[in-house]
Amino acid sequence: MTTFPTLFVSHGAPNLLLHESPARDFLAGFCQTLVDRGLGRPQAILVASAHFEMAVPSVCADEKPGLIYDFKGFEEELYKIDYPAPGLPGLATIAADLIEQSGFPAQEIVGRGLDHGVWVPLKLIFPEADIPVVQMAVQPDQGAGHHIALGRALAPLRKHGVLIIGSGSLTHNLKEVLQGGRVVDAPVLDWVQDFEDWILTKAEAGAIDEIADYRSLAPHARENHPTEEHFLPFAFAFGAAGEGAKGARAHHSVQYGAMAMDAYLFE
Repeated sequence: MTTFPTLFVSHGAPNLLLHESPARDFLAGFCQTLVDRGLGRPQAILVASAHFEMAVPSVCADEKPGLIYDFKGFEEELYKIDYPAPGLPGLATIAADLIEQSGFPAQEIVGRGLDHGVWVPLKLIFPEADIPVVQMAVQPDQGAGHHIALGRALAPLRKHGVLIIGSGSLTHNLKEVLQGGRVVDAPVLDWVQDFEDWILTKAEAGAIDEIADYRSLAPHARENHPTEEHFLPFAFAFGAAGEGAKGARAHHSVQYGAMAMDAYLFE
């Protein structure tokens, strides 16, 4: 069985699907990247999304999860998009068991649906929607170290054809993006660049303990992430690659000078 690397993606706004951009092009070509590396298509996909927040680790166990249009004010076309990927309750149960075996509480839930942090990138990566998808929550008050450990608990799934994805944003200061008055291809702000460079250096070095403490160590961490939920999937994906993993930046672009759309592979 193929062992997949883990993937972190910056999913951007939901209308990423509708408008040409370097990030959109990367996601649309990622399935071919897997093929070119001899990995092929996964048997199942497990995604931790920044837009699914729960107090304890929670895994969706729906057979047919459906979609949540968890946004307002975007193009009407987005509310008509479908992504009818099946769920995989058995995988949800295995994931919950692995989490509990690692000392965390865990729960399976049904009836929520996939949020745009899941279906937007997957619509581009695997447009056929024929691979089972299981979504899991982040715990926004628990920090990066918790999510590294949570990912590490699920690392064995990689050996069984499961592609583990963290879906968030490498930087996510929406106030800066929305009030900055910048065009989409505006020059990158210095404090965004400094944070990106630090993350790249630590990921390539496999310095996961420093990523766990990024809030104290990374330059301008709080400016780039006033709240943590969009960075936690990065920590999760890093942890899910297992002991000794290192990261490689698979895509780099910035929108509006402040929203880094980077993607990373960990293995």
